Amino acid sequence: MDAAEVLMEGIVFGESLRWHDGRLWFSDWGANQVIALGEGGPEVVVTVPSFPMCIDFLPDGRLLVVDSARRRLLRREADGSAVTHADLSGISVKPWNEIVVDDGGNAYVNTIGFDFPGGEFAPGLVVLVTPDGAVRTVADDLAFPNGMAITPDGGTLIVAESYAGRLTAYAVGADGSLVDRRVWAPTPGDHPDGICVDADGCVWYADVGNRHCVRVREGGEVLATVALDRGAFSCTLSRDADPRLFVIGQNWGGPESSEPTGQVVAFPAPAPGAGKP
Repeated sequence: MDAAEVLMEGIVFGESLRWHDGRLWFSDWGANQVIALGEGGPEVVVTVPSFPMCIDFLPDGRLLVVDSARRRLLRREADGSAVTHADLSGISVKPWNEIVVDDGGNAYVNTIGFDFPGGEFAPGLVVLVTPDGAVRTVADDLAFPNGMAITPDGGTLIVAESYAGRLTAYAVGADGSLVDRRVWAPTPGDHPDGICVDADGCVWYADVGNRHCVRVREGGEVLATVALDRGAFSCTLSRDADPRLFVIGQNWGGPESSEPTGQVVAFPAPAPGAGKP
């Protein structure tokens, strides 16, 4: 595929890319900011002193932020204020990570299950947060659950198991429960991080260690790969007629740099993202 177009640099630790309302949104964990990037340049939307702090949107457009440091899910109201959407502390005190929201306003949030880096491995889990803020566990025994996405028909939730080298799928029940666990695609040699689903039902996953982003079909057939010069942490797709794949990444695991190495880059994509424009 074509070479990357650099859209933004100077990000401390970028993660959780989302396409929403014609703009690209992401979290800079290192700067404790949620940023929206559009034609007018970057805008700091909210500051949350947390690491991690992943994001997604309710159907009415309000922003949800995973405040891992305080083990809660925040909701940004129309006036810009932030309120507690759900308390996650009763489920786990370990780091809370990725989030995805369905068309009914149900939010799925995962915890990796152990302190990272340096902690002894333990399996992670996924909780369902209903629109009224109720929380219950809907999946467990996951090997470092990371990025999550919901298929265009709303019937399947896919989660990246970074330590298992696979994308794992669940059928979504009428009450939001996750059932019928299966391997959606093995990713041999890769450790999938952030993921997104395109309009053709394929999944793109970012891989930090291998510095690339890969498009796969259910079953594991690799359809495309884009390479980066630094670790790829998260990806998302635009919804327009000329779709682009956006990837956010930074240097990881090597000598520390005196300057931030985070970038947002863009590649042409074969299909737009699934979901709202």
